Amino acid sequence: MKEIDRMDGSAGMDLQPTLEGETLHLRPLRVEDFDALYAVAADPAIWDQHPEPTRFQRLVFEGFFTAALASRGALLATDRASGTVIGSSRYYDWNPAERSVAIGYTFLARSHWGGAANREMKRLMLDHAFRWADTAWFHVGKDNHRSRRAMEKLGAELARETQREHGGVLQDYVYYRIGRDGWSPSA
Repeated sequence: MKEIDRMDGSAGMDLQPTLEGETLHLRPLRVEDFDALYAVAADPAIWDQHPEPTRFQRLVFEGFFTAALASRGALLATDRASGTVIGSSRYYDWNPAERSVAIGYTFLARSHWGGAANREMKRLMLDHAFRWADTAWFHVGKDNHRSRRAMEKLGAELARETQREHGGVLQDYVYYRIGRDGWSPSA
């Protein structure tokens, strides 16, 4: 992994690093990325198991994108070979007292499903996070079987089931965790 370090001298975790892997490049999300990222997100199949299945609609995605920018933890994913935008992910819920962070809001173009892209993205993000955190959390919609399988392949353990509120509606979620002690950077 090649990491371009942007540490700003604060005691907190750098939530918007630039990370490079063999096939992916992750960098902080910017306002001007909207059109390219929406071109990926406009595919309804990406969201069919997601708790918010209408995120492919432009107006719904605009809300998601605005929240991603406001989070100051969102990353844009591009394919290194082509430079094409293929999705995004985000760090959130950084808790310095507990040394934990969540990784999520991840989506990838279907052209990058079933291969190594999601695994490489999570590896890059986990390797970076574990410079500060002891635990990484993944909040997955209970019925999102694709994401649940991906978490299990990554070695995450199912920690609990809960409900989260989205737009005034309670939705079922499962929480997976990976600890620094159980993580292999070459995973």
